[in-house]
Amino acid sequence: MFPARILAGPPLALVLVALSGCSSSWGCTDTTTERGEAGVRVRVEDISGRLLDVTAEIVDWRLEPHPQVPSEGDKVHFHYRFDGASDRSGPAVDACAVDKERRALGCQTVYSSRAWPEPDGALTGDEYLTVEHPEQVSGVLLIPNDQSYDRRTCGQDVKDGGGPHPPEPARVGDRL
Repeated sequence: MFPARILAGPPLALVLVALSGCSSSWGCTDTTTERGEAGVRVRVEDISGRLLDVTAEIVDWRLEPHPQVPSEGDKVHFHYRFDGASDRSGPAVDACAVDKERRALGCQTVYSSRAWPEPDGALTGDEYLTVEHPEQVSGVLLIPNDQSYDRRTCGQDVKDGGGPHPPEPARVGDRL
């Protein structure tokens, strides 16, 4: 009674939906890299934990008001340097102000691609970091894990998400 074209239509539609990326059986998995050892000078690690030929370093830091908003009080003003990084798409690492027990007081990501090229090939930059108690800051450390990777998880994008991810950023109070 029904033409063959009508009977073949629904199975063909299901095959097309599955092949188009609308299927939920992609086998997507998320993994998170272990946080590397923080330091003033670190060798950057990729999301697999492999060392890159890039070092990042805190050159100096001090407490001072930001010149554009001095009424906000002291902030942690630090200078950083990347050696071996590309000025277009190089790595990014988290910089954290810490107390004498190496507890994070505040962190932010610094990107080699936002730094300025120096004559020796290094990339340098500076940032102001806001912390609740600047008087407790005893140093600024870098976490070596490259943060420049896509963080899309399987839950966000089953087709293109997933895979290895850098560790979650350090939170206030984390011991580095």
